[in-house]
Amino acid sequence: MRPERDPDAVLCRRAAAGDKDAFRLLVETHERRLRAFLGQLGGPDLADELAQEAFLKAWQSLRGFREESKFSSWLCAIGWRLFVDHKRRERSEGRKRDAAADLAEREEAASAGARVDLERALARLEPVEKAALVLCDGHGWSHEEAAEILRMPLGTLKGTVRRAKQKCREYLR
Repeated sequence: MRPERDPDAVLCRRAAAGDKDAFRLLVETHERRLRAFLGQLGGPDLADELAQEAFLKAWQSLRGFREESKFSSWLCAIGWRLFVDHKRRERSEGRKRDAAADLAEREEAASAGARVDLERALARLEPVEKAALVLCDGHGWSHEEAAEILRMPLGTLKGTVRRAKQKCREYLR
């Protein structure tokens, strides 16, 4: 019998069979990265809320996980869809955040001027541009993984990252 290459795959199969300890290990392994990604998109409070929801959805959907991708990519894709759904609900309910107030809060929390400038540049990007850039350059996902997470063709993802970088450069000038 050949040893399993992906420890997450073993844990996923165990968790899908109802092993809560296996799922707890998956959460412990991937929680920090998922929260960091979601935090870049919507701040720490929203990241906590969406990460919890993403893990709940993952637990409920594990039997359908076909291991065609890494668990981490699949989980991040769930988080991304939850973020997009949250933003849609926010708009439809008329509770759109005031971008200037949000930016002011981020400026107060930022300790370095460069960090503030970067946050301003990121805040001006479209959500999908920001997500693509944060995934690839901020969190080290490959273009292929980011394309899968954001459910877009690889070429579209690469163009989106390139466009986001260019916009940030222009904003920072």
